[in-house]
Amino acid sequence: MLTVLQAVLLPLLRLYLCGIRVLIYQMFNKSFTLPVLPKQNGRVAIVTGGTRGMGYETARHLARLGMRVIIAGNEREEGKAAARTIQAECREGKAEFMFLDLTSQKSVRHFAETFKSRGLPLHVLVNNAGTMLVPERQTEDGFEFHFALNYLGHFLLTNLLLDVLKRSGRAGCCSRIVNMSSATHYAGVIHMDDLNRRACYSSHGAYAQSKLALVLFTYYLQEQMTASGSSVIVNAVDPGMVDTALYDNLWSLARALKKPFAKILFRTPAEGAAITVYAAAASEMEGVGSCYLYNGQKRQSASASYDTELQADLWKKSCQLTGLHKA
Repeated sequence: MLTVLQAVLLPLLRLYLCGIRVLIYQMFNKSFTLPVLPKQNGRVAIVTGGTRGMGYETARHLARLGMRVIIAGNEREEGKAAARTIQAECREGKAEFMFLDLTSQKSVRHFAETFKSRGLPLHVLVNNAGTMLVPERQTEDGFEFHFALNYLGHFLLTNLLLDVLKRSGRAGCCSRIVNMSSATHYAGVIHMDDLNRRACYSSHGAYAQSKLALVLFTYYLQEQMTASGSSVIVNAVDPGMVDTALYDNLWSLARALKKPFAKILFRTPAEGAAITVYAAAASEMEGVGSCYLYNGQKRQSASASYDTELQADLWKKSCQLTGLHKA
């Protein structure tokens, strides 16, 4: 019984303590304001989860900078509508929708193949899509939902598009990969022997694990890119606490308590997206990888995220789970 309590209550407490710390910070600190960014005419970006919230605001801002933005999501009508709205507002760039279900490895592979068949370059990949605190469920491939959507789907997508990113980047004008993590990764624990959390499920623990996995992935992939001399930079971003649909799965009491605080303390989706846009387009980030960015600054991520052995183990295991047979 004690083991069950530890497995369920400790992740919950850690997660909410992280949230409280973020809210206190946001109470006394203004949200990050983007500097003037260089035009991105001719560059191509993919933004996962770009149909709403921070993903939509990211896609919108990149299009305003002149990018051709592909919104990747699993809601066809919503995605097409988002692309039409952005296209109408942003005459400098372009926006279009492509279907992608990150919980399905078949869908991820089909998306990558379809994109590659078009012969387009790829200069920016924003791994933004995510879910939080959903009840226990498995994907069609048998993976825990948070792990599959937040992390493993993005791991597979990134690897399948890596050759295009490498070809599209050059010295002084690198391709960029931006991974959406959060402060909850500080509460994360990677269970290498039970990544699907089947022994004792905790939605809080599963969510925090998926966000820590993204930071580990960020650092390990950047090491690979640097070692191979590839003009690709990889960074993780933390948007803070943002008023989006992610919080719809909070407990009823927590949702009720959130409402009066959200308008005062939470960031808007546009404010939350600012750090992602900064990582994707700012001149100051040219050639700068392996960063954890929060509120416009480089921050120390969780100590576990710098564990090179854990990074390598997670990478190897992820390759096995996705059928990417490489170390």
